Amino acid sequence: MIPGGGNMQQMMKQVQKMQQQMTKAQEEIALKTVEAGAGGGAVKVVVTGDRRIQAITLSKEVVDPEDVEMLQDLIIAAISEGMKKAEEMAEAEMKRVMPGGMPKIPGLF
Repeated sequence: MIPGGGNMQQMMKQVQKMQQQMTKAQEEIALKTVEAGAGGGAVKVVVTGDRRIQAITLSKEVVDPEDVEMLQDLIIAAISEGMKKAEEMAEAEMKRVMPGGMPKIPGLF
């Protein structure tokens, strides 16, 4: 018996439904992409919702053999921004699927 009463079978169905919704949302998020840039667009990255770098684009002007450090810094900045945007997008999508967050099911958590 679960403290506070309740139907265990019904609760398990709710948990299973939530898991299915979350799995579907995670699969959809993984297919979405965000784009970020640095150096006024000289370096661009495309990152998936599950935070994989899909593409990096460099403008010819930013590829200067005399200033490799600047290019490295711009790539890091673009990737960092892309990861941040991907995380924000994923959080927004999960909130859309589960607006109130994880529901409290008595006796389970």
